[in-house]
Amino acid sequence: MPTDFQLHTPIAFFIYRRPDLTARVFEAIRQVRPSQLLIIADGPHPARPQEAQSCETTREVVRSIDWDCQVYTDFSPVNLGLAKRISSGLDWVFSQVDQAIILEDDCLPDPSFFLFCQALLNHYANDQRIMTISGDNYQFGRCRTTYSYYFSRYNHCWGWATWQRAWQHFDFDMSQWPTVRDQGWLWDILQDRAAVKVWETAFQRTFEGIYDTWDYRWTLACWLRSGLTVLPQVNLVSNIGFGTAGTHLVRRNIFADLASGAVTFPLKHPPYVIRDARADRYTQNVLFSMAPINRIRRKFGIGL
Repeated sequence: MPTDFQLHTPIAFFIYRRPDLTARVFEAIRQVRPSQLLIIADGPHPARPQEAQSCETTREVVRSIDWDCQVYTDFSPVNLGLAKRISSGLDWVFSQVDQAIILEDDCLPDPSFFLFCQALLNHYANDQRIMTISGDNYQFGRCRTTYSYYFSRYNHCWGWATWQRAWQHFDFDMSQWPTVRDQGWLWDILQDRAAVKVWETAFQRTFEGIYDTWDYRWTLACWLRSGLTVLPQVNLVSNIGFGTAGTHLVRRNIFADLASGAVTFPLKHPPYVIRDARADRYTQNVLFSMAPINRIRRKFGIGL
């Protein structure tokens, strides 16, 4: 990290009911002393009365701010659920600021993650092709470029950043999905029958409300804009929330507590904006494929 580093970019921090994890991620935020911090919290679930105390304890963690910082809070008194809380929280964030670094309570970043996001938010601020800056790399040591990052269709969101100009295209209702589905446009995007089947199922179940998630909605919004995501050459964020009262990440797999490293500065920018198709094929097969062999690989890390 450069010794003169200053974080001017606002951080949006999402919390819920896990005070121990929240404290670890909050400490990482404290180390970089952001000048603006926006904290979004969901409320306790009515069917789980014991959550009221854990939600309050979690909120107490983030009240211990000991640096000069503008703090904004959006604490819901009721449980909105994952999809509504994240999406409504980001709607609120981008009604306050033009760009933000976004962390959830189980996404533990390397310190260089913050500077990486800040530098690239500035670098691509006016480039409509770029929708997301992510701190995630799931290539398991495969070097895809000689530059500091590459471009992908997959907008990984375990530690990421974006702009209001991009988030304005988020559509919770997925109003364009029936047309995309019925016209077969996923094939035009993915050019892979197995991938089309996986994503058609994911989008349809999200559209029907079977999946309570916001990230598939965000992926669809990005794809409808032919948007790209910046992914670092090295993984910068570790998800520490598997199996610890998580909403979705209950079963551990190869992505749990994935080791993180540091990116080297100054960043080496690629002189082009071209998606890395080889890296994306690997991501589709390892992370998103429903083939039995790939499910086994995800669980045990075999053949990665």
